[in-house]
Amino acid sequence: MPRITIAQMDSLAREQLPFAIENGLILDTLDDGRAVVRAPYRSAFLRPGGTIAGPVMMALADYGVYAALLSRIGIVELAVTTSFNINFLSRPGAADLIADARIIKLGKRLAVGEVEIFSAGCDDLAAHVTATYSIPPGAV
Repeated sequence: MPRITIAQMDSLAREQLPFAIENGLILDTLDDGRAVVRAPYRSAFLRPGGTIAGPVMMALADYGVYAALLSRIGIVELAVTTSFNINFLSRPGAADLIADARIIKLGKRLAVGEVEIFSAGCDDLAAHVTATYSIPPGAV
């Protein structure tokens, strides 16, 4: 059972995560340690060559891991990214981006997450992400 709801995460995003709102990120699914987040396609996401810019995918993945983490520990606003690695694997098309994020290790002070990013309607993995979050002392 997740420790936060989609409505609580949406409220947190509106109040304290302007990058999520500015990019139109939508939390579609929230389970215990897992979040599916969507970035609805915008032509403003494109970079030269007609592909979606890396920073858009990075923001999507980071938000996904944060939501997945909070689903395990509850609202801990000062849980922050300490490490982020992305591998761009295929060119995402002009479609919504879908990020499937999950927590793969949760400790007292660190959490490690993994994200797979796809273009909607495409089975090819566009990017693979691993991220580590620092959890403030006493939060878990």
